[in-house]
Parts: sequence; structure tokens; C-alpha cells
Amino acid sequence: MKKIVLMALAIPFVLFSCNDAELEKRVSDLEKRVAEMETKSVASANRQVSNSELNRTNTPTTQTQEVKPEGPTPEFKFDQESFDFGQIIEGEVVEHTFRFTNTGEAPLIIEKATASCGCTVPDYSKDPIAPGGTGEILVKFNSRNKVGKRSNVVTINANTYPSVKRLTIKSDVVKG
Repeated sequence: MKKIVLMALAIPFVLFSCNDAELEKRVSDLEKRVAEMETKSVASANRQVSNSELNRTNTPTTQTQEVKPEGPTPEFKFDQESFDFGQIIEGEVVEHTFRFTNTGEAPLIIEKATASCGCTVPDYSKDPIAPGGTGEILVKFNSRNKVGKRSNVVTINANTYPSVKRLTIKSDVVKG
């Protein structure tokens, strides 16, 4: 609870004491920490389930853990999950295509793809991808007013297990 209060008090300071690049980096770092916490939470929940199964208790649980669906499921297999544009000139719009294969046993449907920053825009096929089929997610990054090292995350929600997949683009934006 103390951490929440401290973060709430720190937000105005962060917002008014940073330039855009610093703010973007802090937001990106916070998103990474949240993702790590989610992963640790799921791992902890898995241990709790294992312990309760060993104890054979009938106590109901209130976990928000994602449950793997029964039957065949689609599955992402990306050629790469991170891409570094390297050094680019401020104002450039660069793009990268992440390619994947549905290695699962059911059609894969991407429900949505969102970016951690408005300067990053993902585009993807809305059509189902059959098992063994391939798909692409095009990610465009607009470096206008984004000087400095950048790391942006694209979050993909799909009918896979787990239902969330994250891709990362990086760059070092320099003044032109």
C-alpha cells in the first residue's frame, strides 16, 4: 500500500520534471516491471495450485490465473520477438515486420495489438491463420521528438495460450 501511495505522489514529479525521452523511458521501464510482476504472480499462483492439489483441500481459490483451454489451441512461433533499428535520425519513420507461424492445432485469431507509446503503431491481419500458416505484424515507429534510446513494447492479444504476447522494438534516435 505504501508503494502505491509513493507512486501516486511521484507521478506529478515525473510528469513535470522529465523531457519526452526521459518520460517515455520511465513508462517503458514501468511496463517491463509490470510484465515481470505479472509473470511472477502467475508462477506463484501455479505453485499455490500445486500445493493445494497436494493437500487435496476443497477450499475455493480466487486466483485470476489464465486457464489453458481444453482441446486444440493455436500457438505463436515468431522468427524474432525483438528488433533493434539501431541508430536513426530524429523524424524518421521506420518499420519492421515480425513474422510468425501458427504452430498450434487450431486457427489463430489476433484480437488486438496495442503499443506502449503513440509513436509506435502495429498493423496485423484480421483474418484467421490456419495451423501451419504464417502471418505478419507490421510495426511502425515515428521518431519525431523522440531523441535518445528507445524501447517500445507491442502487446498482442490472441486466442492463444497464454493469450498475451509481447514484442519489442528498440532504437537510438539522434538529432539530425
